[in-house]
Amino acid sequence: MRKRTRITILVAAVILVLLVVAVYLRKKAPPEVARLLPESDGIVYLNLRPLRAATHFDQRQVPHDPDYQKFIDATGIVFERDLDEAAFALHRRPDPFGPNGPVAFSEVFDGRFDGHRLTNYLAGVAASQEKYAGHTIYNVPSDGRTVRVVLLGYDMVAISNTPTSEQIHSMIDRYRTAALPFSGSTLLAQHYADVPLLSLAWGVGQIGLPLGQEGGIRIMGIRLPLAVDATFIASLRWTGSIRLRIEEIAPTEGAATASAESIKALVSIFRAAENNLPGSLTDADTAALLNSTKVVHYKDRAVLTATLPPTLLQRIVSAPEKTHSLPVPSHGSGDGQR
Repeated sequence: MRKRTRITILVAAVILVLLVVAVYLRKKAPPEVARLLPESDGIVYLNLRPLRAATHFDQRQVPHDPDYQKFIDATGIVFERDLDEAAFALHRRPDPFGPNGPVAFSEVFDGRFDGHRLTNYLAGVAASQEKYAGHTIYNVPSDGRTVRVVLLGYDMVAISNTPTSEQIHSMIDRYRTAALPFSGSTLLAQHYADVPLLSLAWGVGQIGLPLGQEGGIRIMGIRLPLAVDATFIASLRWTGSIRLRIEEIAPTEGAATASAESIKALVSIFRAAENNLPGSLTDADTAALLNSTKVVHYKDRAVLTATLPPTLLQRIVSAPEKTHSLPVPSHGSGDGQR
């Protein structure tokens, strides 16, 4: 009897240890929506639950364009209210100046969806359907591309507008092994450990992918002193305030030094302009962001940190019509519109 009791206690202890290890690994693992993404050149992840709680962007009355309103009426989905998590993969195109642009996208959305209504909507706008691994893929024409959409589960949707079905097939395959905590793409395996713990939003990859053309990176017409082939890890997290962190992994230590010094100079210029001519280049939120910005350099990495004013974050996320990627038909056409 004692021997049997000891064996029972030992088995229970082993099970408990395995459960603790499993929970620990799941907490250290990337979010599931990110793990489902196919191989790519860049990844962006958003956890909209805390962002929604912090900014209340879902309660703002923003007029919807007619096409988006038709989508809402047909599916019952309001993205600013119903979307909880989103992950985006960026795929570099061989010809950045081609008709489809420099980048294709694959996406996974997690939220509160009415699967029956969404399925009926997709069946109505799709030009064709494909069966793969027990799932139905809806092929929706959009701006000269085919947008492929599949319902992975009752609360999860995958989308891709890449030229072939390889990426949407990959996401379906990954969904079947999603319980494995460290499954995911090569990029995720290489750099997720660099993402700060408890980040609400983060991105990894080469930002030159969508922003760099003709040998440089430009945002709002301003050329940034950054290497197009550098890898970046950007994140937002709450540490008593909203902290922005952008880390550049440069091709060489010299390139990292040059980036750090150039960004410091650029921030100093904007600060000086704001101090000499208040409000001339920035508003109060942007000025506060600039004043909190710090840039440091070590080895082949340059790191920028700043405090993001809550009102500025609210303005950034309060554009709900631009957050959705499910195909929305345009007026006078059965095609989807991305």
